[in-house]
Amino acid sequence: MPLTDTKLRNLKAKNKSYKVSDSGGLYVEVMPSGSFLWRLKYRFEGREKRLAFGAYPSVSLADARDARARAKSMLAKEIDPGAAKQAEKKARRAITENTFEKVADAFLEKGQREGLAKSTQTKNKWLLEMANADIGNLAITVIKPPVILDCLRKIEAKGNYETAQRLRAMISAVFRFAVASGLAEYDPAHPLRDALIRPKPKSRAAITEKTALGALLRAIDGFEGQSTTRIALQLQVLLAQRPGELRHAEWTEIDLKQAVWMIPADRMKMRRPHAVPLVKQSLTLLNDLRQISGNGCYLFPSLRSLQRPMSENTLNAALRRLGYSGEEMTAHGFRATFSTLANESNLWHPDAIERALAHVESNQVRRAYDRGEHWQERVRLAHWWAGLLDELRAD
Repeated sequence: MPLTDTKLRNLKAKNKSYKVSDSGGLYVEVMPSGSFLWRLKYRFEGREKRLAFGAYPSVSLADARDARARAKSMLAKEIDPGAAKQAEKKARRAITENTFEKVADAFLEKGQREGLAKSTQTKNKWLLEMANADIGNLAITVIKPPVILDCLRKIEAKGNYETAQRLRAMISAVFRFAVASGLAEYDPAHPLRDALIRPKPKSRAAITEKTALGALLRAIDGFEGQSTTRIALQLQVLLAQRPGELRHAEWTEIDLKQAVWMIPADRMKMRRPHAVPLVKQSLTLLNDLRQISGNGCYLFPSLRSLQRPMSENTLNAALRRLGYSGEEMTAHGFRATFSTLANESNLWHPDAIERALAHVESNQVRRAYDRGEHWQERVRLAHWWAGLLDELRAD
């Protein structure tokens, strides 16, 4: 006989649990504790199974029968209602567990496995920590564009327009990773590309006038701080590589006999290995430097630890000590100095200059056909550049 509310209310707990049937496999299990638990007995693919619907009276008799009807409907479609319930439960748990911060951590770990440069990893982590402060605890699926925009506006309010733009791009990258991983449906940061204030392009300060450059070279030669800092500045002028590549240079990359510095791909911005010719002036500086730091890993170790490279602020701080402001000269600006004077000389093929700077041809078709590194011309270019610097220094 089917159950009624009156019969349910009159059921009494016993020393052992027992079952009272309704119909269609639905029954209530009366527990010794006094709980009345709804169960459905069914068969799927020849196996007898059980499905729980909750406890009476929180789940009423009518609710339990509705749940039974839904389960029967699924069975008619050859769907296991128990497996479907577990899958739904797992999906709900995934929604609450997959917070932005957890997905961002997985994204950072992926970048580490892919061999991103440590400096890039550090910047990405720094940006995402700002995002985590506002949206880190939110489930990835509930974050909407206005929530992200509020986070970015806080950074804009401080005048950090470029940082806000970079953070939006980083949040967008995390969401694209989430979409690819099946954790999100779309990227809510994508529509915000035009919602932020665009920073005005600002070139890094660089001295390109020859007389002023000569004065700067003499000032560097007379630098009274750490010898490693002076040599780093002198090599930065001569080699015209990115400051980060120079700071992280290791002695294993330097071949003094072959006069070449081989920078591995994982430290290059474009993820391609890069060879830098070393001329007499560079080799002299490196031999001097070997007497100071040759027993360690880095050419320019940190003053605090030999296991870490020189700080990224060291070279610019040295320029400030020499009296050059950030609007006059930066360590990165030596690349612009080299590029400007080399191009103005009309002595060198533009591609050789670009290869010397480790720039990659933007035209994909041209890049596919022009794979030469212009090595011989680059060696002559390095000798010319070192000679020009000596002349300017002597004037």
